[in-house]
Amino acid sequence: MEWTPDPRELADLELLLSGAFEPLTGFLGHDDLHAVHERGTLADGTSWPAPVTLHLPADVSPGDEVTLLDPEGLPLATLTVSAREPDGLTSGPVHGVGTPEHGPFARLRRTPSEVRAELGGRPALAVTMRGPLDDLSEIVATAKELDAVILLLPLAYGEAGPAVVRAALRARDQLPEGTLVVSVPLAPRDEPEIDLELREHVATAYGATEHLAGPDPVHIPGPPHRRGLVVFFTGLSGSGKSTIARGLRDALLELGTRTVTYLDGDVVRHLLSKGLTFSKADRDLNIRRIGFVAAEAARHGGLAICAPIAPYAATRAEVRETVESVGADFLLVHVATPLEECERRDRKGLYAKARAGLIPEFTGISDPYEEPDDADLTIDTTHITIEAAVSQVLETLRSGGRVR
Repeated sequence: MEWTPDPRELADLELLLSGAFEPLTGFLGHDDLHAVHERGTLADGTSWPAPVTLHLPADVSPGDEVTLLDPEGLPLATLTVSAREPDGLTSGPVHGVGTPEHGPFARLRRTPSEVRAELGGRPALAVTMRGPLDDLSEIVATAKELDAVILLLPLAYGEAGPAVVRAALRARDQLPEGTLVVSVPLAPRDEPEIDLELREHVATAYGATEHLAGPDPVHIPGPPHRRGLVVFFTGLSGSGKSTIARGLRDALLELGTRTVTYLDGDVVRHLLSKGLTFSKADRDLNIRRIGFVAAEAARHGGLAICAPIAPYAATRAEVRETVESVGADFLLVHVATPLEECERRDRKGLYAKARAGLIPEFTGISDPYEEPDDADLTIDTTHITIEAAVSQVLETLRSGGRVR
């Protein structure tokens, strides 16, 4: 089978293949993972600080080979399965079959063996970076004391990765001649102590005789009215969500203080999701596509409005995570008009057809609607006008500072 790992797994895969995670030769299984959590070692007692795991959704058996792909579908490695746990945890050695597409600053991605060869046995002071280096004096003094080459290792993972590499290149220009910069796709670990141990291990793999960890970046979010925002309406067919969404779009365009993108459900179905059915899998895919486009619109400060039915809580949570992962805000509006009122308003006769069995898997009739328990705003349009509903949303945006 073929499988595209998630971004964190892909980053770990690259470090496994490059040798930066020596002595690991593949993803950890149950016993090694338990030992890492309990003792900071592998099951055989070898020191190792952090989980390096892969989860596969499909059943595989020991001895099976899985081709691991990059997001463009290019093969990166083969995984020979050693074991797969019920939760999808899959372990086994990996073997590289292709060159990763590194994206920005590809020229700065080098293997540990290449860097050690360039160092030629000279002592090296490695500085791992997740943000800018405010004070270079300690680095210069330590390198001078050790008579060492300075090796800057920007940990270029995720959306902030290119900025960290640019910070390293700026620092290099102020450091002694011969300072090296090598981009390393090391994903951060949740626990600071474990993250630091893993950074030290990677620095050693690149030939460091001494390691300094740069300060963690301080993230100061911009004012709410300048941050990206996705207003995501969910509710039954006929609840009024699309009409409120269009009214919100019009009101925001009249204000003129935000750049607005409106993802109309019918237009999305006709273009972005053309060919999809109304099965659960295809409806989830449709919502993911809407979420992706909305997140891209919000990535650089735009405001996106979308109003799909989005009946499943897990898929809505996935969209929220997609949006927040690009640094944007997510506002979930549940248009909670009761089913009886939605049926009474049904101009197209969809509910009647669904009850007659002519429309299978119709939300609210033959397929469930999972009401959100994490809505930021809940509106029932049974006894209020659309104008009043739009005003409620606008007031929520204003009170949160998202609209001026």
